[in-house]
Amino acid sequence: MPNTDSARRALRKMERRRVRNRHQRSVLRTTVKKVRAAAAGVPAGAKTVEDAKSALMLAIKKLDQSAAKHLIHPNKAARDKSRLTKLINKLAAPPAPAAEAPAK
Repeated sequence: MPNTDSARRALRKMERRRVRNRHQRSVLRTTVKKVRAAAAGVPAGAKTVEDAKSALMLAIKKLDQSAAKHLIHPNKAARDKSRLTKLINKLAAPPAPAAEAPAK
């Protein structure tokens, strides 16, 4: 236990911050999971791809907000946004045609 009044106050502040940060981190992780789940559940339907894109936009917003509040490192936010965007873009892109063997 803290001995001084200022240490007691600091302990109360740390507890409030810990609870707030834990909640915000949980919301962030859930948002990212929803993007990955939407990407995994997309067979190729246009509506589900649009749902995945809207989930991606929300996740990007949450990642930017978390980085701005120093909840996560800005480089981690950029890395996660890049990976999620690549995942969704892969879904939206038309399948590449199979390369044919050259005729002899």
